[in-house]
Amino acid sequence: MSVLTYVHVALRVRLAELRGDRGDSPVPTAVIIFGLVAVAMAVTAAALGAANDWMDKIPAPQDPVDD
Repeated sequence: MSVLTYVHVALRVRLAELRGDRGDSPVPTAVIIFGLVAVAMAVTAAALGAANDWMDKIPAPQDPVDD
């Protein structure tokens, strides 16, 4: 087999692979990632709000000498 035939066959095989199934579109993946980020932000905001409320309920320190 000559080098030219080998290059020709290799090129045809490679082009055939590229025309094949390329998988799923990146759009659904981006939508899923956006949804996960939105849920993570909501959970973080809820946790921050709960922590701030809990910290606000702690009484202020009092001076033990001041009666």
